[in-house]
Amino acid sequence: MSAKKVLFITQEITPYVPESELATIGQDLPQAIQDKGREIRTFMPKWGNVNERRNQLHEVIRLSGMNLIIDDTDHPLIIKVASIQAARRQVYFIDNDDYFQHRLMVADEDGKEYEDNGERAIFYARGVLETVKKLRWCPDIIHCHGWMSAMVPLYIKKVYYDEPSFRDSKVVFSVYSDGFKSNLADNFTSQLMLKDITPEDINMIKTPVNYEELCKLAVTYSDGVIQNSETVNQNILDYARKLNIPVLDYQPADTFADACDAFYNQVWENAENK
Repeated sequence: MSAKKVLFITQEITPYVPESELATIGQDLPQAIQDKGREIRTFMPKWGNVNERRNQLHEVIRLSGMNLIIDDTDHPLIIKVASIQAARRQVYFIDNDDYFQHRLMVADEDGKEYEDNGERAIFYARGVLETVKKLRWCPDIIHCHGWMSAMVPLYIKKVYYDEPSFRDSKVVFSVYSDGFKSNLADNFTSQLMLKDITPEDINMIKTPVNYEELCKLAVTYSDGVIQNSETVNQNILDYARKLNIPVLDYQPADTFADACDAFYNQVWENAENK
């Protein structure tokens, strides 16, 4: 058995948001992996700067309608989709009026980072995983890009491990140079708690949680780590190597997709052998 299905959970994809290293990879890598014969699904948040009319987003009623509870508050989950006709693929968008609809990505128009960024990322991670469950699709590899996806590895290994959709999934986390500057809210670690997660499960990170600590949390529960930016926080990569999990060093653009394709197989085989 090999890894045939890849789920991409990212925070930026061109042309839906302005071009960046993360947004370009968010567009190009899934396409390249699909062209290599793997089946893919791609998710991103429906940020407030995504033009729904221009990009022809529409709500998927059969997937929407669920409420996710964070801090004893119900938050409606809205799923939208856009089709990339020439590429024969779709992008799913996680939406919520409070977290995404009228807000930008990391910071507001004045450059002030949102105080609830951690809570937004929790909602996004859980929203993606609940939607994949509804799709009845079983990814072999889950490739997480950006800090918004950093909770996914923890949830896969500690909350969704017995779900049929994720029982055999292996998680790859990509480390980028861009993150956030502020610490997450003081109650972030308590907001993380869900189902079988205990304080001991997250005791490897220091509080208050900054970008480095959040990435360490993701790395702890990942089956492989990729250095996506040429320059990243070296402490994160050193931490991954101490855990003795596969690490793919930075790759130039012309070899990146091939390297990722091979790395998925390496991660799959390594995890299966364990």
